[in-house]
Amino acid sequence: MKKFILLLFITLLFIKPSAKADEGMWIPVLIEQFNIKLMQEQGFKLTSADIYSVNQACMKDAVMIFGRGCTGELISPEGLLITNHHCGYGRIQAHSSLEHDYLTDGFWAMSKEEELSNPGLSVTFLKQMEDVTGKVLKGVKKKMAEKERNEIINSNISMITEEATSGTGYTAMVKPFFMGNQYFLFVDETFRDVRLVGAPPSSIGKFGGETDNWVWPRHTGDFSLFRIYADNNNKPADYSEDNVPYKSVYHFPISLKGVYEGDFTMVFGYPGSTNQYVPSYHIAMLIDYVYPDLIAVRTKKLDIVTADMNADPKVRIQYSAKKSGIANSWKRWIGEKTGMTKLGTVQQKQEFEKGFTEWVESKGKRRKLYGDILPQYEVVYDEYKVYRLVNSFINEIVGRNSIEAINFAGGFKSLIRAVDNGESAEEIQKTLNLHRERSKRFFKDYNMPTDKKMFVALMEMYGSTLDARWQVDLYKKLNEKIDGDFSALADDLYSKSIFTNEKRFNDYVDNFEVSKITNIKDDPLYMFADEVSAFLNNEVIPLYRQLGEKIAQLDRRYMTAQLEYAGDKVLWPDANFTLRVGYGNIGGYDSRDAVYYTHYSTLKGIMEKDDPDNYDYNVPQKLRELYRSKDYGRYAQEGEIPICFIANNHTTGGNSGSPVINGDGHLIGINFDRAWEGVMSDFMFNPKQSRNISLDIRYALFIIDKMAGAGYLLDEMTIVE
Repeated sequence: MKKFILLLFITLLFIKPSAKADEGMWIPVLIEQFNIKLMQEQGFKLTSADIYSVNQACMKDAVMIFGRGCTGELISPEGLLITNHHCGYGRIQAHSSLEHDYLTDGFWAMSKEEELSNPGLSVTFLKQMEDVTGKVLKGVKKKMAEKERNEIINSNISMITEEATSGTGYTAMVKPFFMGNQYFLFVDETFRDVRLVGAPPSSIGKFGGETDNWVWPRHTGDFSLFRIYADNNNKPADYSEDNVPYKSVYHFPISLKGVYEGDFTMVFGYPGSTNQYVPSYHIAMLIDYVYPDLIAVRTKKLDIVTADMNADPKVRIQYSAKKSGIANSWKRWIGEKTGMTKLGTVQQKQEFEKGFTEWVESKGKRRKLYGDILPQYEVVYDEYKVYRLVNSFINEIVGRNSIEAINFAGGFKSLIRAVDNGESAEEIQKTLNLHRERSKRFFKDYNMPTDKKMFVALMEMYGSTLDARWQVDLYKKLNEKIDGDFSALADDLYSKSIFTNEKRFNDYVDNFEVSKITNIKDDPLYMFADEVSAFLNNEVIPLYRQLGEKIAQLDRRYMTAQLEYAGDKVLWPDANFTLRVGYGNIGGYDSRDAVYYTHYSTLKGIMEKDDPDNYDYNVPQKLRELYRSKDYGRYAQEGEIPICFIANNHTTGGNSGSPVINGDGHLIGINFDRAWEGVMSDFMFNPKQSRNISLDIRYALFIIDKMAGAGYLLDEMTIVE
């Protein structure tokens, strides 16, 4: 095993980057060895130490994980950060009401005292990272059983993280790269007091809505501003009025110089996940088997939610974030399915596998090591695809952004457990209080008629999509009893359940007695949640995980073989929500026959889409006036306000909010999306059409200054003209 680790390190060390920089999400600590020369040839004027260093302030100190799945970056020495509007959307929505509709009107704090706290929101900075492959795999032997192997690895990781954080106040994690062939340690610092500073109205921050999502040209001002607060020692602390703005060691200078075709760009952020090295069987499973049914169920959800949002302003506020959650993956799945089919991804993978197989068969040693991998994949995926669809589809019925009352009811398992286990009255009351607080958040954004429509539609789809083998007994009994009339059933259930009406719920909780726990146990919505949970945990998830573990073992061996098969060809590790560098150049692309898209969009395009009767395209009146008067200040380029631009940086989910940096290391944009034609880049990068979409930072400054009248915020920033 030590010999293998050494060979792998040597293989990685001498991999030469390809002539093009558009593909890849590179590890910042290895930029000096692998990438910096090519980056400099393409226009980057700084050094690798300016990107990542543990000895000096650098870009990594200004880039953070924002919340649980986005990136943000510091733009002032006083903790001011910028990220996407859609990354802050849930927080903006949580502060919104009919009286203070920040989604529609926007929000701007005109002083630090007006900034809004966000319980539960955090940001995390990377302090350092280190290759710990040798330490993680210490004691692992080549023919060791997988269970024993994992136990040793987990034990080693525990020791590594404990050693890295002892006495520091930091947290640490170790993550696998190249499908478990390499491991890196990440030491982080997390701040827990993050306040909302400003957000444009949705007619800017979400302009185009779901219609424009994942497409180019784009005209969305997708940004929001937050501020990090710390204690008097500049250390993380829970929210307190005594906290002060975080003093950063580095923040990004902001460039007003403009962006041009061919300019160098670097995206520095936290891409979520990619699957560049999976076999053809994985791609075929998604586009032919899993995606079609998931797209269908989300289409139904969107139809219901959109209709009710259009009919009622209150529902629009309640369900805006939920709709975005439903629509984002829905449209991405459609794009991936369409793109991979058009590009012939399965066929290209099969061609690669043909060459790989010939290489394996050419030597007896390789045949012995790798000859069984692809045949085993074929067998395992044939069964795995069924469990993946069943698990995903059932969660579409009862999980997040699905039938909300069932999901809400399922959470009361903890109260039932406390009562059944005979816990003290004090402990039961604590549990009850937690549910009371949870219910406030739930009912604030809950509309019973919408959920009832969702119940009827999804119950019907559950029975028509999944074979009877995957339907829980309660569903079968109810379906037989009502003869498929879920509308009548919904009327009955929703008129009686404590989980669909805030007053009924509060009456139950306020007058709770242990003997009344049967009211929950006998509630059909809870019964369905409980039975589905038990079914998944007993009948689906165990084998689903078992099959997934088999695939993971094959993946590790297949990746080892691909590293060897690649020779001196560039390989980069799949994204895994760790800090990465993607670099390339600004440029347009050919979308389809006779259609070429330029690299930028302008305010003129917003006005061309302006539609007062359409919420997603209703341009704010003040923006119309600024356009008519051409009151653009210092933010225009060639007489136009730039809105967005595209480049060939390789990005994915998690890169939302990432800084887009020019050759001087200055902030020129905020990454927020990808173009439809290249959205399948999570699986196969298409250099001709894969484009990341970024907000031009000048549009954000224009909105802050001219629209919001919050120009005082610009005084904190370092602006380069």
